[in-house]
Amino acid sequence: MDYEIRAVRDDEWPAVRELRLAALRDEMAPVAFLETYEQALEQPDGYWQDRTRNAARGEAARQFVSVGPDGRLVGTVVALVEEAGTDDFFGRPVTRRQAQIVGVYVRPEARGIGVTEALFEAAVAWSRGLEGLERVRLHVHEDNPRAAGFYRKFGFVPTGGAVPNPGDPSKSDLEMVLGEPGE
Repeated sequence: MDYEIRAVRDDEWPAVRELRLAALRDEMAPVAFLETYEQALEQPDGYWQDRTRNAARGEAARQFVSVGPDGRLVGTVVALVEEAGTDDFFGRPVTRRQAQIVGVYVRPEARGIGVTEALFEAAVAWSRGLEGLERVRLHVHEDNPRAAGFYRKFGFVPTGGAVPNPGDPSKSDLEMVLGEPGE
């Protein structure tokens, strides 16, 4: 694989913005992301600069990217640290220190060649290296079987937990945890 997997850098905000906008134009975007292309497009440069800087520092989040042979970002995944006693982005209480995997996207031309696996390996390794972290989890929309299949293949298992999808409360986002549900 001719792709570099690494943490995002502070100065890469224009490329991060472009990749996020590409992700939000993907056919699965309505069930994969909690924001729309139009919402992201309206954000000023300062928003993207702050977002990228915070994800590069890795204090509450760390963004990993895959860089293609031509230097273009072709994939991304973000690990968010959720602290016990806070609320997650669905507004539910967090009961343990954990990482939430979000923002997964790989451009179509880089799918099926190991990029997604390598991004997940980096995000999980970083997460598991955090002191006091008890688990790694994610949510997948009930209508996103391709993503759910990848997550299961990687080792995530359903917990039985679900939340109404913020964009369509008649649908659910299903919680999955890395390893055994009882961990």
